[in-house]
Amino acid sequence: MIPFKLSDGLIEEIELLIDSKSDSALRMKMEDFHYADIAEIINELNFEHATYIIKLLDSEKTSEVLTELDENIREQILSNLSAKEIADEISELDTDDAVDIIAELPEDRVNEIIAQIDDKEHARDIVELLRYDEDTAGGLMAKELVKVNENWNVLTCVKEMRRQAENVTRVHSIYVVDNDEKLKGRLSLKDLLTTSTKAQISSVYIPKVDYVTVHDRAEDVARLMSKYDLEAIPVIDELGRLVGRITIDDIVDVIKEEAEKDYQLAAGITQDVEADDDVWVHTKARLPWLLIGMFGGLGAASIIGSFQGAMANPILLSFVPLIQATAGNMGVQSSAIVVQGLANDTIRGELFKRLGKEFILGLINGCAIALVVLIISHFLFQTSYLVSATIGVALIAVIIIAALVGTFVPIFLDKKGIDPAVATGPFITTSNDVFGILIYFTIAKLILGF
Repeated sequence: MIPFKLSDGLIEEIELLIDSKSDSALRMKMEDFHYADIAEIINELNFEHATYIIKLLDSEKTSEVLTELDENIREQILSNLSAKEIADEISELDTDDAVDIIAELPEDRVNEIIAQIDDKEHARDIVELLRYDEDTAGGLMAKELVKVNENWNVLTCVKEMRRQAENVTRVHSIYVVDNDEKLKGRLSLKDLLTTSTKAQISSVYIPKVDYVTVHDRAEDVARLMSKYDLEAIPVIDELGRLVGRITIDDIVDVIKEEAEKDYQLAAGITQDVEADDDVWVHTKARLPWLLIGMFGGLGAASIIGSFQGAMANPILLSFVPLIQATAGNMGVQSSAIVVQGLANDTIRGELFKRLGKEFILGLINGCAIALVVLIISHFLFQTSYLVSATIGVALIAVIIIAALVGTFVPIFLDKKGIDPAVATGPFITTSNDVFGILIYFTIAKLILGF
């Protein structure tokens, strides 16, 4: 299979076919493209051309295309489609994908679309999923699955599986329920094929099965599926009834979104933003952390101002950027490792043991850096032994404190239910800048006596 590659020439060709209303040629051109490739093409077209393609192609294909489009493009296209046209698209999708699309629309528009869906069972499933928060297992799950009753025999089970499988895109697992629809276990296809057709399912199924509840957090679901390498996981309600399943493609999206959010938080952006969002959205997302950084800088300036004796020593002042940069870098390194460990659920053991480990790491790194700086400062800057010693001792202390702060803060925030990713970036950098300056000049005052 030749990988799809988007080019200016292809875009120009498609635009020409649209402008000339060469529908047959355009359909033939799009026929062999994967729906994800068509979405990539549409993202590069203007609104009118994008809508033209969606209306031209069959809903069986365009429904999947809609799920892959950029949110802004999809919103524009849907605003130009009638409720019936959107309902036709929704009817071709699994319930989880259908909900992802219509949940972005106004409530009155959603009600109008659902009323136009011909398959009333499909419509009821969509309405049920819309009740769940999008960041929970209930908001992630799809209603399409294959389930069998523990009281059936194998022959009845196979017949029912064939019927149900017609509405399921991929059959990852066969779940077993009782007469009250409560999840009992899962069924091995091998056991099913090698067992007498008269045997009861209750004697064949595997009672051990991993599951999540409708209100479990999406991040917890992702962690569970990643830990046990699951392709799908069943979802139960408060009564233990099987109500849906979550597949690996949905979890990949969760992991991607969480990584993007953590990356932005680490960079000092307080809300989810896209590159194409307007200036006001970007300003609201960035300004809070920039203000924190500003106040941190003012705090550092006031600390420097309080050590008047240091003003008379320009060599001492020239090493302030080194102290700040080293403290910030060490703090970000420590916090980044802890945040990653918290996200992967690999942080184990007591907090004091972890802080002790970071103390040793900070001491080793601090001594190594201090030795290099001490040699360079003494021979290159011609500093006195006392000034060189001041810089070296300060560097060791600053690095140790930065490592401890970078480790403690994310763990503390996580225990308080706050995303630990906010600990990295500007927060750690600013706090360690202030601590670094305070420690530096305090040590300088003790050694140099100004």
